[in-house]
Amino acid sequence: MAIQFAPIAGLALRYGAVALATYAATRRLSSGRLDQNVEDAMDDLPEGASFRKSDGQVNGAARWTRVYRFGQSGKAIKIDATGLARIKVRRVP
Repeated sequence: MAIQFAPIAGLALRYGAVALATYAATRRLSSGRLDQNVEDAMDDLPEGASFRKSDGQVNGAARWTRVYRFGQSGKAIKIDATGLARIKVRRVP
């Protein structure tokens, strides 16, 4: 039985185009900077969400931490998502 290359070729072209676009995007992006003070502040946040309002600004913070285990005694991964936000609203004359 002969192998049909038309469906395989279309799939290979699609995945190749995605891989090429991803490679080009990663080459153009600059690497981000790591600020240790910000990392320490995110590690100190309690789990949950909080908001604070002061004169003309609202601050918000949220942290979500979960451990997922694969099987009863399998490997586990820990997901720690932290978000800090500041929104300033000012009247401009």
